[in-house]
Amino acid sequence: MADDVGLSAGLAGLAGLLTGQRPVRDVLTSIADYAVGAIPGAEGAGLTMLDLPQPQTVVASADFVRQVDDIQYALGEGPCLLAVATRSTQTSGSLGGEARWPRFGPRVGRLGVHSVLSLPLLLPGEVVGALNVYARPKHAFGDEAVRIGELFATPAAVSVHNAQVLGESQRLAAQLTAALSSRAVIDQALGIVMSRTGSGPAEALDRLRARSQAEHVRVTDLAQSIVDEAVRTARARHGEF
Repeated sequence: MADDVGLSAGLAGLAGLLTGQRPVRDVLTSIADYAVGAIPGAEGAGLTMLDLPQPQTVVASADFVRQVDDIQYALGEGPCLLAVATRSTQTSGSLGGEARWPRFGPRVGRLGVHSVLSLPLLLPGEVVGALNVYARPKHAFGDEAVRIGELFATPAAVSVHNAQVLGESQRLAAQLTAALSSRAVIDQALGIVMSRTGSGPAEALDRLRARSQAEHVRVTDLAQSIVDEAVRTARARHGEF
């Protein structure tokens, strides 16, 4: 009963994660924290993401989780990597003597971490990452922990995917804002060049590009310097408003 209460609380937390404007990293950290609260025996959890040049733990609920995960990425073997490759849950209660990971297991065991539960985060036809849950005692994750972990991993995969989509939309929005700002500055600079030289829009743009190449600066930076110079000149001539 207590285990199911923890799972219910974790699922409720997942359901409300993307209702606000929280940063993506905070959302992912909350998923890891909810996993620790939901899965019996868990002491720490981390999320491995696959939308990066190489798998890596992007958030962790405890420092030792990131340390353990970094070891398996460096060695190229471990429960997370196997969970992703096989799309199946991986668990061990005695990492120091685990035959599946002969290099990873002993190193982690010497750190005092003996139990792991790695859960692939699955969507239809896609693996978005893995949820890695660790504990220091041996045999910390029994059948009930595995059952609850797999129940938690299903909506967690959706939450991770949604967080990725949110992060991408935020990145694109920031790029668009920067692009619009850059375009506005360039248009202002072109107007200044046109007024000074009597040239048309196309000729003013050619002048701006030529100067950009000659001075080895970006067009946007050059445009900003032209605008800033014009503002300073106007203020010096007419005084501050």
